[in-house]
Amino acid sequence: MRRRILDLNMLHTLVAIADAGSVTAAAERLAYTQSAVSMQLRRLEASLDVALHETAGRKIRLTAEGQKLVGYARKMLALNSEAVDDVQRRQVSGELSLGIPEDYAFLLTSVLAHFSQRYPAIQLQVICRSSVDLVKQVQDGGLDMAVVTRQVRSPGGEMIRREPLVWAVGATAQPSLTDPIPLALYSPGADVFRDVAEASLASAGRSWRMAYSSQSMTGLLPVVVAGLAVVVVTRNMLTDQLRVIGERSGMPTLQSVEIALHRSIGRPSEPARQLADLIRTHLASNE
Repeated sequence: MRRRILDLNMLHTLVAIADAGSVTAAAERLAYTQSAVSMQLRRLEASLDVALHETAGRKIRLTAEGQKLVGYARKMLALNSEAVDDVQRRQVSGELSLGIPEDYAFLLTSVLAHFSQRYPAIQLQVICRSSVDLVKQVQDGGLDMAVVTRQVRSPGGEMIRREPLVWAVGATAQPSLTDPIPLALYSPGADVFRDVAEASLASAGRSWRMAYSSQSMTGLLPVVVAGLAVVVVTRNMLTDQLRVIGERSGMPTLQSVEIALHRSIGRPSEPARQLADLIRTHLASNE
């Protein structure tokens, strides 16, 4: 006996009837005529030789078999959509460029892996620079998008996350916290962390000195771990080599910073839209 194959269009109609509660409402939802909806329901029942509904005035009540089939229909329709989307994604090719400050790259590890799986034919290039440099590259058309720290020198973009800043020292060694406080800071213009630290200390009437400067946390970390300076980081940048110090140590409270998504001017490609959505969703859900 030949195995029966269910028609997805008929299953789509059945789900619409189940959700809408009547043929009339289902027809409006599907942009079909009422007679077309009724005919598809009858054809589905005939193909299975099973009654899937009972009429109750203008309302339709699904039988036990009908309710069971609706459950299967939802899964089959979802799988159909997934298959179509997956095949179409894999046909998309081209190049896409993303800028990230080195210290934020870890935030997007899972995003980049997921995007690569969904769009294997897209050549994704990731550039690590300071936030100021990345925003300029996006504005000049050199990058499709960038995830940066929003600051006075790189305003705009779409704010997608707030990051609390904290003072940190080495896990096993720290400098004296008497004035002038030795700081390990980003180079001037490299990031807003330095501006926030300077403003916070000035408001508290504290003095400080530059112990070390670098364009990235990679350059600052050895000095801080050695106990020679205090550094400003986000909580997500903390490692087992660092230890947070707070108000009890005499250090003033730091303001939070905003992480923003900058995108190039013009109509974005489908992969660019998908990557932006992934970044937005991931960063917002992992605050």
